[in-house]
Amino acid sequence: MVVSSQTTLQNSSHIFKTCNIPVIDMLDPQAKFHITKACQEFGFLKVVNHGIPNETMTNLEGDAAKFFNLPQCEKNKVCPANPFGYGNKRIGSNGDVGWVEYLLFTTNSEIVSEKSVSIPGNSQLFWSSLNEYVTAVRNMACLVLEKIADGLTIEPKNVLSRLLRDQKSDSCFRLNYYPPCTELEALSGGNGNLIGFGEHTDPQVISVIRSNNTTGLQISLRDGTWVSVPPDQYSFFIIVGDSLQVMTNGRFRGVKHRVLANSLKARLSMIYFGGPPLNEKIAPLSSLMEEGEESLYKEFTWHEYKKSAYKTRLSDHRLGLFEKKIEVS
Repeated sequence: MVVSSQTTLQNSSHIFKTCNIPVIDMLDPQAKFHITKACQEFGFLKVVNHGIPNETMTNLEGDAAKFFNLPQCEKNKVCPANPFGYGNKRIGSNGDVGWVEYLLFTTNSEIVSEKSVSIPGNSQLFWSSLNEYVTAVRNMACLVLEKIADGLTIEPKNVLSRLLRDQKSDSCFRLNYYPPCTELEALSGGNGNLIGFGEHTDPQVISVIRSNNTTGLQISLRDGTWVSVPPDQYSFFIIVGDSLQVMTNGRFRGVKHRVLANSLKARLSMIYFGGPPLNEKIAPLSSLMEEGEESLYKEFTWHEYKKSAYKTRLSDHRLGLFEKKIEVS
């Protein structure tokens, strides 16, 4: 099943076209094949009938909105994001900026630790909503990865999902808030396109995004065309990460994505980044490789790749340093 995105933005250099985004019903007996195909062709898909209650999503959205609507002086008590905590406009340490505020948390077997970031106000309710949401989304991400393993006919079934369930899993969770930009035309140089979060791929295994009913998310197709993703506050979007691209030896491709600012409405995104343990070796899965197939990538640990990736700008080709140069005879 597919759904067409909307053509919403245009300037002198870009026309944002329509695109058939794969929509996967998690209750469909053929879901494993549809998910696998979507990861191969797009690196991006939407899942419905995912089993996560609307209340779990809206409770966290409401608590997050309360935080981002606090006076700036209150939010500043939670910064700087180093790397966890509150950040405003500055993304990372390499000069990237955007029209965005965010909260970044680490997750582990205890999910999110209250000791990691101090949230003003009724923090007990916030942590309760956050932990309930992250637990549910992590379980769904693991189910998606198990269906991928089934779709690729690789064993064991948990070869991918175990990375997220491991007690030492280096996963994280991010709340991105894009406030309305009343000066959009002026700040964007008159073309109406102001970057909320710059183009990038995600370095982890898999990302799960849910947002409120506001536009802004875009993905880049293989030909470089940017397409807008229609918002859907009741569904989740799955993104293939760099690590999964390596483990499938390039069969799956991480998709570049970005967010554009909105002049009228605030956008709130909740993103779970499923990462492996720091010492996990990232390499093509032996059970997937065909006879005589060469690895396209040098083997590395997640710690090595994470350290390298976070030294780069958002738009850099992070996997480039780890690609093998295949000689053609």
